[in-house]
Amino acid sequence: MIKKTFKIGEYMKGGVCTVEILGKDIAVIAKDWDFTAGSLKTSDQSNAKEFDRIEVKADDHTAYRQIFEFLSDLTSAYYCDQILNYIKENVTLIMA
Repeated sequence: MIKKTFKIGEYMKGGVCTVEILGKDIAVIAKDWDFTAGSLKTSDQSNAKEFDRIEVKADDHTAYRQIFEFLSDLTSAYYCDQILNYIKENVTLIMA
């Protein structure tokens, strides 16, 4: 499993986004910042509370659009692009 946590902070609802890739299964998870672990970007946010998620298959022809629309509701275009680029580096998405 490939997993990365983006600690975006005030530019995203909740502040934390985790991407999990297992084969062709992609999960993008929005989490609330866990202030008990600290408020710095270097703090461990692995136990942050999940409040929303989307799960798609990489071979679904609407996967890119679903992830893009999910992220667009949560964060700015810059961070949406950063997260999508990370996903595209690790799995092949059909661009329809």
